[in-house]
Amino acid sequence: MLAIIGGSGLTQLVNMEVTRRLVMRTPYGEPSGALTFGMIGAHEVIFLARHGYAHTIPPHEVNYRANIWALGSQHVDHVLSVASVGGIRSDFTPGSLAIPEQLIDYTHGRQSTFFDTRDKPVTHTDFTEPYCETLRQACIRSAQACGKKVIQGGVYAATQGPRLETAAEINRMERDGADMVGMTGMPEAILAREAGLCYAAIAVVANYAAGRGSSEHGVRLEEVSGVLKAAMADVRVILENLVEHYGD
Repeated sequence: MLAIIGGSGLTQLVNMEVTRRLVMRTPYGEPSGALTFGMIGAHEVIFLARHGYAHTIPPHEVNYRANIWALGSQHVDHVLSVASVGGIRSDFTPGSLAIPEQLIDYTHGRQSTFFDTRDKPVTHTDFTEPYCETLRQACIRSAQACGKKVIQGGVYAATQGPRLETAAEINRMERDGADMVGMTGMPEAILAREAGLCYAAIAVVANYAAGRGSSEHGVRLEEVSGVLKAAMADVRVILENLVEHYGD
């Protein structure tokens, strides 16, 4: 079954017929909200709003472990993250979509593993390729089938938040090889890997990163919601096609 984790701009799926909601507690505490089960076409999916359904949980306080554990407990095997980002590379313009293939973790202090207790053996998890290539390619094919343009690749820089970055920090990330910057890519991706889930992401460029384009002297936050609203309409179309392959 496919699970969709929605970020800023996607706190619900309007093209999903809700069938039930499940409130859960996990060994790691409470998830961001109830798991929402429903149908997209003829296929059942699970949806979870990463920041809560009222968008009240900041990125550094999301209980990523509870979210991933809860989804895994419901026989989910594929997880698609939808997340807003700032565009660093020049072609990552507001409103564009990307399917990242790599990431750099700049977060700190987050609970980032399931293997952190002394009753479990030391466990190292290969993370050479942080995203599931099978699901990445399925997202790309679905976008192409719908006539929606996506950037096929890119390096996601995960920052702590909730503040936005300085222009100097973005310059450093660009030197490190980052193409986009967001606040929720980690530890979500590694936790999904530890849980044995196929995980990929659709990154929605909400704005230029600090010091880039129209954000040269400041990010115009008042423009972000409009950009996300338009871009998420394209995301929903892509999801409908994707669910045909991964909905069951």
